[in-house]
Parts: sequence; structure tokens; C-alpha cells
Amino acid sequence: MPQRSPLAAADRDTASARLRQCVLFSGLDPLQAERVLDHTRMARLGEGEILFEQDQPAHELFLLDSGRIKLARVSPDGHEKIIDLVSPGGSFAEAVMFSKEHAYPVTASALVDSRVLCIDAPTYSDILRQSTDACFAILAQMSRRLHGHIAEIDRLTLHNATFRVVAYLLDQVPSTHLGSAELKLGTPKHVIASRLSITPETLSRTFAKLGRDGYLSIRDDRIVIGDVGRLRKLVETGGTG
Repeated sequence: MPQRSPLAAADRDTASARLRQCVLFSGLDPLQAERVLDHTRMARLGEGEILFEQDQPAHELFLLDSGRIKLARVSPDGHEKIIDLVSPGGSFAEAVMFSKEHAYPVTASALVDSRVLCIDAPTYSDILRQSTDACFAILAQMSRRLHGHIAEIDRLTLHNATFRVVAYLLDQVPSTHLGSAELKLGTPKHVIASRLSITPETLSRTFAKLGRDGYLSIRDDRIVIGDVGRLRKLVETGGTG
């Protein structure tokens, strides 16, 4: 497990900016924000390093400053299912504060070198008891997560592989964006496949078919979408257009 280090001056400035940008902390007044920072540590993870393990006692919530974090569950027979991929600015493990078990339900590990802000959960819980705005912020965040999980269940149970892959790509494009777009995968294809509950071979075949049909092209670890609007129409047809 990585060491947690007190925030240096430069790290504290970075952490303060991240807090202001995150819905969980944007409603805090200056004194509350400073209190959170006083109880925040920085963890630096190398590729593949584990931040916390499934069923480990939980006493922190997290905000990703840089890199990419994989959240996954491991079944008793050793199979891994990726639950989420966290990008910079994303928070995770906040719901554990309200769990009676107070244990992490997933394992968090770094897909690339990453910097994670580790925030003391009891301190944040205490602030929630004092701040209505902070309470509503975390409720809003959990509501978004719930709707996201419902949408995920729909994708995995009601839609084919093409729909899942296209929806995954479009999730990384601003909803108002039209025209062409270039995406950096930044995540190994086998990880993306696990996230979408398809095999790596199916993912490769789907990318190849989308390329043949003129929806996108792949250049090393970058995907170029020729027409985002056209790709959105493919999702509207359930991935069968």
C-alpha cells in the first residue's frame, strides 16, 4: 500500500483547486475547506499499485488528482469485474462513510502512475453534520452515481457489444460536441473490455467493424471519430445502424 504524505505547499494549492471543482466539496465554506485540507494526505501510486483492497476497513474517501484508477471486484474464484474507471477530478469511496460495514466493496489500483488525495472520512462526516449544503452535495453525487449504475445495467443487459463500445466512446466526448473528435484511450483494451463485460476479442472486432463502416479510425492508442453526430445516431438505433 502506498504511503500517505502530508500535503506540501504546492500540493495543498493543487488539492484546494481540486476540492473547489468537486461537487462534494464545492459547497464548503473556506474554514470547512481548510479543515478538510488539514486532514488530507497525498498518495503517489506507480502503475499497478493498489490503493486499497476489497473488504479492507475504510476510513478515507478519495479524489484523483492525476492518472487513472481502476475500481474492481474479485469473485471467490478469482475473476475480476471492473466496476468503474476514475479519471482526474473524480471522487470515489465516499458512499462507504454511510455503510454499516465500513469496508471498501472494491479494490482500487492505478492503471498508470497516479496521485490521489486521501481525505479523512470522519472529518468529512463531521462537516456534513454541520453543513446542509455539503449534505445536499453528497446526496446529489450519490444520485448521479445511482442513475449511472442504472444506465450501466441497461447497457449490459439490453444492448449489444457495438452499443456498449460506442456509448463508452461517446461518454468521453462533451454532449454538445459535433463534428470530428480525437480520443486517447489511456486504458489497456483488456481493461476496457472488462468494463463493458465483453471479451478483448469482441472489443477488437467491434473497433474493426466501426472502422470499416467509416465511424472511426485507430492510430496507436488514439481513436479518431470522423463524425460524432453520426456515431450518436448509431447509439439511438441500439448499435444496429
